[in-house]
Amino acid sequence: QVQLVESGGGLVQAGGSLRLSCAASGRTFSAYAMGWFRQAPGKERDFVARISRAGGTTYYAESVKGRFTISRDNAKNTVYLQMNSLKPEDTAVYYCAADRSMVTTTSVSRYDYWGQGTQVTVSS
Repeated sequence: QVQLVESGGGLVQAGGSLRLSCAASGRTFSAYAMGWFRQAPGKERDFVARISRAGGTTYYAESVKGRFTISRDNAKNTVYLQMNSLKPEDTAVYYCAADRSMVTTTSVSRYDYWGQGTQVTVSS
């Protein structure tokens, strides 16, 4: 079992930056690939970024490539999402998720554990 708790969301103006954190419980954090997803009101939950178990491989949605950076610190059981050049369309609840599989996937259904989410609002 892995419990995930996101933090770092808030209100920011367009062009600004935020860093989200996701703290994981348990001693097996490094056994999971980690992902970030987001869900805007009335829309489906969408993939944002993924990082491999050791952090050597990352993968991004086209909409955030070049603006967002996913990273992890396995010693701290934490995954991060640095978000720069934020746009109003980035407004959503952001969720982190853990995946036991080694296969890179953007599918919500393939992730095993989820956090409760943190709200990010970008004003124009």
